[in-house]
Amino acid sequence: MAKNTFKTPFPEEQPQNQPTKLNAWQRFSAFRERQPIVRFIINKLFKYILYGIGVSLVTVVLLKFVPIWITPTMIDRKITAIAEGKDSEIHSDWESYDNISKEAALAVVASEDQLFPQHYGFDFGAMWGAFRHNLKGKKIKGASTISQQVAKNVFLWQGRSYIRKVLEVYFTFLIEVIWGKERILEVYLNVAEMGKMTFGVEATSLRFYGHGAKSLTRTEAARIAAVLPSPNRFSVANPSGYVQRRTNFIVRQMRGLGGKAYLKF
Repeated sequence: MAKNTFKTPFPEEQPQNQPTKLNAWQRFSAFRERQPIVRFIINKLFKYILYGIGVSLVTVVLLKFVPIWITPTMIDRKITAIAEGKDSEIHSDWESYDNISKEAALAVVASEDQLFPQHYGFDFGAMWGAFRHNLKGKKIKGASTISQQVAKNVFLWQGRSYIRKVLEVYFTFLIEVIWGKERILEVYLNVAEMGKMTFGVEATSLRFYGHGAKSLTRTEAARIAAVLPSPNRFSVANPSGYVQRRTNFIVRQMRGLGGKAYLKF
């Protein structure tokens, strides 16, 4: 009888035909390798992101040391005024932090962002409160810190969009780390819109009080801060009843914070 030479393989010798299961990143990588145009777009996008990060870092470092004479907001206001046939002159006069009354610094902190010396660019408590308020369908309420306002005014554009908000978070983080609190406050006091076509406390003080920002009194500084929510609607020179009441409130807040000693960073 012929010997049976057929051998049934053991289970471990069975050919492995089951495909290996790939995770999401591996599937994406495989797809990218199979699609040259996708690989090209991704590589270009990655390079542009790195380039943008590099440029932004250099810009933020440079602006830590030099005066900021012009901002996107100023340009926008000027273009709008020209288009509407109105006076387009920008009133702005840069002054160093040492040449600005600390009453002005304290007033904007008391009015806009009382936790400014403590937070790292974001007031999450205020943001959560604004979010809950906005969910009720009432008038949209913001919760931007002074740092966020500086990031928006110096590096970005006005308006609301998710892209701008993401960039605002990015630049807020950068200036908090690179500039520090005193420089952020110095820039805010020089570029914030404080009246029609008027930016910064020096130009505002000269235009409406007839003297420089270094000699601002507490009440004068508080009145400037009182118009910040809507500087094109409210006036430092001709304060409404609301501005007067808000001025008195800010003066009380300044006193409650402990005066100028509150801003020792």
